[in-house]
Amino acid sequence: MTEAIHPIQLGVGGIEIPGKTSRLSAVQESGLNYLQGLGLDPYVVTTRHGGPGGQLIRFRLSEAFAHDWTPQCDTTQLAHKLGLDTLGKPDDLDREILLSMLLGPVAFAYPNVDELESAVRVRRNIVLNARKTALAFDTEEAERPTEYWQYAEATGFTLLPGKPLIAALEAATQPDRSGKLYSFSCYRATEYVILLGLAQELARSNPKLLGQLQRQWETRAIMSGQFHDVFLKEYGSMNEPLPLRYYVPGDRLWFRNPDEASSNAEGYEGSWVMYLGGGLFTNFWKRDEPFTLTTKCVELYHWRHATYMGKNGKLQVDDNIVDDRVRQSLADPQQVSRILEQMLRLREPGGVYVNGGCIDTTREHVRWVRPGTSEIFLPDGGAA
Repeated sequence: MTEAIHPIQLGVGGIEIPGKTSRLSAVQESGLNYLQGLGLDPYVVTTRHGGPGGQLIRFRLSEAFAHDWTPQCDTTQLAHKLGLDTLGKPDDLDREILLSMLLGPVAFAYPNVDELESAVRVRRNIVLNARKTALAFDTEEAERPTEYWQYAEATGFTLLPGKPLIAALEAATQPDRSGKLYSFSCYRATEYVILLGLAQELARSNPKLLGQLQRQWETRAIMSGQFHDVFLKEYGSMNEPLPLRYYVPGDRLWFRNPDEASSNAEGYEGSWVMYLGGGLFTNFWKRDEPFTLTTKCVELYHWRHATYMGKNGKLQVDDNIVDDRVRQSLADPQQVSRILEQMLRLREPGGVYVNGGCIDTTREHVRWVRPGTSEIFLPDGGAA
């Protein structure tokens, strides 16, 4: 029997901040002052929830604006509709981040306004760094700048003594800094971009935790599932999926390859990306050609048409064939429509390949980072 899926109800999320009954007005004023600084307060409604000793303020985009700007929680057109220049104006990027959170179908909870401000800056850092990131795709080999990094199988890539984490991450991911493209998988690339955005915020708001992060990477890299558990929160679920077109700048997300045969090629099970805002997703291999939702769906669709058995006996995908197929499809609106009808659906559970698409039901974002409220506990370095 198939378990029922209950789409998350729209308009019940937003941003939540708790406060004692006696201080709830101060929490509300502090939140509105932050929103006012970005000119967003006229579009926001505030409500109080909970009982004595357990109250909170919820900030939400008013239903009228949410309906006009983001019907059915589609944030991919938000920046265009509001004329936001998120490339040239950092405040406009902050506005897109906050507006996307304020209309969210789930609540983004923070213990105070300071933590909310840090969360927005982390997301901004991630987007700015992701725009600069360009890498060479490789699922089997990996390399880092030797003036910053050393490798051991037991510890992964760790920092050389005395080498600062932020500079080392920039050198590994940003060819404008290093003059070279280094080999990464898409999953590891997202980890480095997230870690860099986090470290930059810690330098400002929690230097003690940054020092612990530095010592952690001098000792052992945190990777894969442990990276997710230590640094990230996931929102949405298979039973309560997020809307197909709901994304917040700075989110990490996964596009699944819904074709069973080609998903057996290593590195082509799916694609991990960061959402840049403005309807764009990272393309770490062609930095100046970020994906739209349409082009990402078309690319994943054509992986099935480019598989072959390599000389090493492993299934592989010819990216040149994929590129040719994508160009041909994008020139044919009817073909694009047919592909989107198949791909622009929620993904199926692991191991199931029947009628699902490539859109994941969840997104991921960084945990709280401020002194006293940080949720980040480093396995080799404690928490701050």
